[in-house]
Amino acid sequence: MLAEGSVPQTWFWVLSLGTVFSQTLRRAAAQNAAAYRSPFAPKYHTPLHWQGLTPSEATKYAQVAGTFGVAAGTFALFFFGEVPRVRRDILQKVPFLDEYFDRTIAPEDNPF
Repeated sequence: MLAEGSVPQTWFWVLSLGTVFSQTLRRAAAQNAAAYRSPFAPKYHTPLHWQGLTPSEATKYAQVAGTFGVAAGTFALFFFGEVPRVRRDILQKVPFLDEYFDRTIAPEDNPF
């Protein structure tokens, strides 16, 4: 049983061992790896990335996504091209498609 305020003997040895051994160059380099580089080690650098995605991969994925986006947008416009609101507000405002999407009926063909 320990008396109030006394320190166990094992703590004494643990605290004193920290001052007995001096820190070697190898141990200092291991603790702070960024500070020491061997002149014989390969020269390397970490490439720029975000969550593992490099700029060249991001450019590749952006081109693929853009291509699919343009294809999907073109499909949606022509799929909904028969809806009068889409035809009037979007498709007739395109310079070369305005006459193609003009659905006015000539007065002589109108039965009403």
